[in-house]
Amino acid sequence: MTSTAFRRDREGHGRVSPVFLGIAAVTAATGWAVWSGFAALPGLAVFLFVTSAWIVSLCLHEYAHARTALHGGDLTVGAKGYLTLNPLKYTHALLSIVLPVVFVIMGGIGLPGGAVFIERDRIRGRWKHSLVSAAGPLANVLLALVCTAPFWLGQAGAMPTGFRFALAFLALLQVGAALLNLLPVPGLDGYGIVEPWLSHRVRRQVEPFAPFGLIAVFVLLFEPSVNQAFFGLVDGVLEGLGVAGPDTYCGWDAYRFWEDADAVCAAAAAVPAR
Repeated sequence: MTSTAFRRDREGHGRVSPVFLGIAAVTAATGWAVWSGFAALPGLAVFLFVTSAWIVSLCLHEYAHARTALHGGDLTVGAKGYLTLNPLKYTHALLSIVLPVVFVIMGGIGLPGGAVFIERDRIRGRWKHSLVSAAGPLANVLLALVCTAPFWLGQAGAMPTGFRFALAFLALLQVGAALLNLLPVPGLDGYGIVEPWLSHRVRRQVEPFAPFGLIAVFVLLFEPSVNQAFFGLVDGVLEGLGVAGPDTYCGWDAYRFWEDADAVCAAAAAVPAR
């Protein structure tokens, strides 16, 4: 790999896609609408803000994988469009965009799907392979810190109540996505981190189960005891970052605007921020 080839790949295929910029613009516009209370339908504004911000985070998750792979030696990621942040360039748009959004709507579960195809044979070194897999969840960790910054900096009270609820729910999605993806389950990034360190025999034995790992996680998360334990862990992390449980609950309530609003959350949202 020459520096000239690396620079050509990086510069020729790294322009940010108008599709991503459009999604980011929707996030900014709807975020402003939630903050200012300008929206005629505040519930719809929260839904659009959180959904578009979640899609932005999915793009950044996949970009982190691709960018790390590029630095690790896979120059093909540029030609595949992965460095443009365009979600339409992913190998499985259903897994990377549609299903994660559906799971957010159904159960408030943040689960990015791994759908960028990395040519692993171009990457040398176990540490590099592990870093490629770890880059996506680490992007979610960084985004979780950004979303929770007003809370752990003690500035949550300065935000409008509705925006605080929405941001708390978005933080829950980021923390949940990071924790789920770090599970050492075949098909998830956590397994990709440890896989290079396993023996060839173990990897061959596990390989047939990789397509079913994600499905197994989906099923288990809808089992009440597993769901309760998982979200208990997520809530614990959020509380450590200064996000109160009622804020995330009310954010989830506001996000599902088509349902009857919880009386407590509706009353809280009507109180101006101090």
